[in-house]
Amino acid sequence: MDALIVVAVGAIALVLGVAVTYFLTKSGANSVTRQASDAARVVVEDAENRARKLELDAEQKLIARREELDGEIRERRNELSRAERRLEQREEALERRSTSVEKTEQALRERAEQAERMEAEVDRLREQAQGELARVAGLTTEEARAQLLDRLDDELRDEAARRVRSMESAVRAEADVRSRKILATVMQRMTSEITAETTVSVVPIPSDEIKGRIIGREGRNIRAFEAATGCDLIIDDTPEVVTVSGFDPVRREIARVALARLIQDGRIQPTRIEEAVERARSEVDKMIEEAGKQALVDAEVTALHPEVTKTLGRLRYRYSYGQNQLRHCIETSWLAAALAHEIGANVEIARMGGLLHDLGKAVDREMEGTHARLGADIARRFGVPKEVVHCIEAHHEEVQPETVEALVVICADAMSGSRPGARRESAEEYIKRLEALEAIANSFEGVEQSFAVQAGREIRIIVKPDRIDDLGATRLARDVSRRIEETMTYPGEIKVTVVREMRASAVAH
Repeated sequence: MDALIVVAVGAIALVLGVAVTYFLTKSGANSVTRQASDAARVVVEDAENRARKLELDAEQKLIARREELDGEIRERRNELSRAERRLEQREEALERRSTSVEKTEQALRERAEQAERMEAEVDRLREQAQGELARVAGLTTEEARAQLLDRLDDELRDEAARRVRSMESAVRAEADVRSRKILATVMQRMTSEITAETTVSVVPIPSDEIKGRIIGREGRNIRAFEAATGCDLIIDDTPEVVTVSGFDPVRREIARVALARLIQDGRIQPTRIEEAVERARSEVDKMIEEAGKQALVDAEVTALHPEVTKTLGRLRYRYSYGQNQLRHCIETSWLAAALAHEIGANVEIARMGGLLHDLGKAVDREMEGTHARLGADIARRFGVPKEVVHCIEAHHEEVQPETVEALVVICADAMSGSRPGARRESAEEYIKRLEALEAIANSFEGVEQSFAVQAGREIRIIVKPDRIDDLGATRLARDVSRRIEETMTYPGEIKVTVVREMRASAVAH
């Protein structure tokens, strides 16, 4: 490319020289012509020199590039040679490994053949031994296997029953000692009322003459009173007493306070009735709030929302089986705190959970749902810690208890409700519970008779000795207790006692 440029430059210079010469010739200036020729000659020589120099440079660059390419080619050839040597080495290694694998496979085949021969020999010997045993014992293989399995089954069942009985005795002994120690310690710390309060709201009157004034002309006073309070007045022949009947305990208390105020004032008329009911409602609201605050003080619980405190105070007028629910909640809080302290659980969570566990009973007559769910919803709405909310909603195991504190609240609730004198049970429910216990026991095979004793705290079962042995009696006691736990609701615990008696008699003639 550089040579072509030099040639082109030379040609241009030559043309210019010729043109200048021709021009000078035309004008007749010979001296100028010579000078132009000399200049053209110089230009041409200079162009030729540059062309030769450029050509030499191009050749040198070409030689250098060729040497560089030769070096790269040699390097590539060296790399290829090294790669070929590595491939040859790998091929040799693979060949050696292939030879080793073939030898190993051959050895394995020989061992497999030897094992097959030994297995065939063992099968032959086993068949020979089984035939000999069958000949000696007079039994086939299947019959012998069945007898052996039956014997093993009986032995394993007896051994399992013995082990279960031994383990149950050990665990029960240890659990009884520890639980009695903990419960005794807790119950010694708590003293409470034994007699339960009644649920009847009775208003005393100075004389029976005032009954007519309460009823009013054509019954207008009693109708106005019942409309304002939502409760019924029972005015009968009972001397100097008027009974207030209502579904809502708070309304019943408002009616009682209002009626007592009206009787004290003596002016009983519809307008005065409405005023007395309003004043009584304000007074009862204050009493509810004060009852809630006092409950927090008694249970040593702080930092509760005012609405939660007020809802808790409503339990002052709620009773369950004759037990005042606010006192029951305070007792449960005390017991839960003591139990949590004894076993190392969170005392504050257990204390608050025990106090609020029946919070839903304050509104369960007004809203749908169980009191555990309602109480948990109220507590969750007003920022009660989630651990306490879980104790509330799990205290009847509608939700599976997941914390130690929830289990502590369940135990404390049962202790408060089952202590002597805490609750009263109707005769009808008592008889039904005894009948249910005996029905569960009689539903098992081999039971001859059953008796619920100790006010339903124990069930004694008499079994047929020819149908159930000693180990079977142990299994029966365990099965009956499990069935009772699954199907019945009861406070405390129920002891199951199975009696097996073998009697033999003979007549001498």
